[in-house]
Amino acid sequence: MKIAFIVQRYGAEILGGSEYHCRLIAERLSARHDVEVLTTCAKDYITWANEYPEGLDRIKGVTVRRFAVAQQRDIEAFNEYSAWIFANDHTREDELKWLQMQGPWCPALLDHLQRHHQSYDALIFFTYLYAPTVLGLQIAPARSILVPTAHDEPAIRLGIYREMMRLPAAVAYNTDVERHFLKSTFDLRARTEETVGCGVDLLPGGDGAEDEDRGRDRGAQGAGTSTPLVDEDTSEVERFSDEDGAPEEHAHLRTRGAPFRRRHRLTGQFLLYGGRIDPGKGCEELLEYFTSYKELGGDADLVLMGVKLMQLPEVPWVKFAGLLSERERLQALEAATIVVIPSPFESLSLLALEAMAVGTPVLCNARSEVLVEHCHRSNAGLYYADRDEFIAAADLLLTEERLRNRMSRNGKEYIRRHYRWDVILSKYERMITAVKGR
Repeated sequence: MKIAFIVQRYGAEILGGSEYHCRLIAERLSARHDVEVLTTCAKDYITWANEYPEGLDRIKGVTVRRFAVAQQRDIEAFNEYSAWIFANDHTREDELKWLQMQGPWCPALLDHLQRHHQSYDALIFFTYLYAPTVLGLQIAPARSILVPTAHDEPAIRLGIYREMMRLPAAVAYNTDVERHFLKSTFDLRARTEETVGCGVDLLPGGDGAEDEDRGRDRGAQGAGTSTPLVDEDTSEVERFSDEDGAPEEHAHLRTRGAPFRRRHRLTGQFLLYGGRIDPGKGCEELLEYFTSYKELGGDADLVLMGVKLMQLPEVPWVKFAGLLSERERLQALEAATIVVIPSPFESLSLLALEAMAVGTPVLCNARSEVLVEHCHRSNAGLYYADRDEFIAAADLLLTEERLRNRMSRNGKEYIRRHYRWDVILSKYERMITAVKGR
């Protein structure tokens, strides 16, 4: 079958979020189907500036068809208009203006879909929020699958989304929390629906023998905060390699996450965050809470990997690892003592699932129902509602090796049971077959 994925951005450099989720699904379905991704030339979701070349591309076996964005986003004007529209009575035309201002505004993508939708057996739209989904779903709803990646936020209450949610023939939810929220909020009319989520890959050999070394010190020490950590092996680091015979105090550098630790000169315990580093993902609050932890005598560090969209404090215990390759990012998750997810808004959280897959406990924001559900179902993490709970939970996980060991095993089992790729892909196959039949 020929399947089109429609998503606002797409690229190997875009890690995290619904775009990464879309790419993981598209790559695996391409082994069985003729998959084509319809997307924009944008790489940056703030401006939607055209950075990728227009036309056909090929990424990890998937055909990608890119269309130029017609206008960049004026983020200040958009934020001002958003504040008005969320607080005042307004018309449908006002909402369509808001949708265009939000971007990516890409009429060429919609024109292509209008002219060629009959050549696709199924259309899979990722993320409810943006114009390609809102307007694209109107073209062939009977053959459309929506992956909403939704959570409760002001935008989702707009009337254009009430209209949109009635359209798709199938809906693929990320979690039961998301499913309950959408079904209790909207008049959904999909004939087929599944709680699907996303499969999670382990590092080669990462699902082998249980790891009893979770308690060993893992962390960061050395360079300043808002400059990247060392990104290459040096002679100073190489002396910790197996061949050279690591001294006992650095023996952990030969075990879990060793390549990441050697490359970045990490020797103590540390909390790791990965993704967009900005206030909207809870990073500002995370830094405030972690500062309080340090002021009370905590000796762990905080490492952040991903795209930096805010200033980091110039202190030795906050370290920026930069944007990492997929393999190194998974090695970082394995190397961490704790993976922290501070975002109050999540529809799935691949960061939490990937951390569990490699056996690292998670510490999550309790304002996210999805994250709390993961913690309850897996017994592989804790969550915090305020500063004091963050400090207490972090201290407990850092000091209790046996607790980390149990959570490590629990997390791996949770992923094996619920997020294996064969289970995920079989659900997509059922939905694709259902919409194709209509």
